[in-house]
Amino acid sequence: MNVGDIAFPHLGIYLKDVPRHFSIFGFDIALYGIFIGLGVLAGILMAVHMAKATGQDPDIYWDFAIYAVIISVIGARIYYVAFSWEFYKDNLLDIFNLRNGGLAIYGGVIAAFITLFVYCRIKKLNPLLMGDTAVPGLILGQAVGRWGNFTNREVFGEYYDGLFSMQLPIEAVRARDISDNIASHIAEGTNYINVHPTFLYESVWNLLVLAALIFYRKHKKFDGELCLLYLGGYGLGRFVIEGIRTDTLFLPGTTVPVSEVLALLMAAAAVIVDLAVRLKLKASSAAS
Repeated sequence: MNVGDIAFPHLGIYLKDVPRHFSIFGFDIALYGIFIGLGVLAGILMAVHMAKATGQDPDIYWDFAIYAVIISVIGARIYYVAFSWEFYKDNLLDIFNLRNGGLAIYGGVIAAFITLFVYCRIKKLNPLLMGDTAVPGLILGQAVGRWGNFTNREVFGEYYDGLFSMQLPIEAVRARDISDNIASHIAEGTNYINVHPTFLYESVWNLLVLAALIFYRKHKKFDGELCLLYLGGYGLGRFVIEGIRTDTLFLPGTTVPVSEVLALLMAAAAVIVDLAVRLKLKASSAAS
């Protein structure tokens, strides 16, 4: 394979010279950033659409997006650097280099929810209603943004040679992302690896969660329930997919994947809180 090629051999897809960036007036623009930007825009537009559909003022969501986007990017970077400190501690300037990726979605999600509650407190708005309106946009943005990992040749899984197997040239990926298992399956005389396209799995899963959110919107029992559905749905998918990835971030001093822990906690908390609120509402209805 040429260094810029990406293939899905069992699907008959062979992409030649897939660029990582393009130039405008001599300035390189990373496709990773383009996909992140498209994801942000798609997410905002979805939230605005949901606001209109539920009779809310869409200008509130445009205003909120200004703060949420900036703070979420900062949160995503801080999270990634914090759990990759062994790499960055001797390369401090690389902390500010986002062109090669390095945004952890969990950090962005945590920052977004904190921003939401602070914003709503200041503006005297209902954070649960606003959260329900915004989460379809959040998961759509995640689905689109994952394709930035595709152009960066990152966020792939362990060795896999099944139907959805993805081939990447060894030169095109980070050495630390090639596990011993992947390396042991590199055939003599070849210059590529066969792996799970976990970025694709997560993108598709996110779209399924989005469909569930849209479908359930008119059937929710209380404000905040769509937020819980997002946390539970995304957490469940991420828990499974994270177990396949080779670029896992670990809790400091352990081999415990931090994203799997968070995903499991998110899914469990979402189910418990949803059941507790439903029981409370049922009890209140029976008492009245």
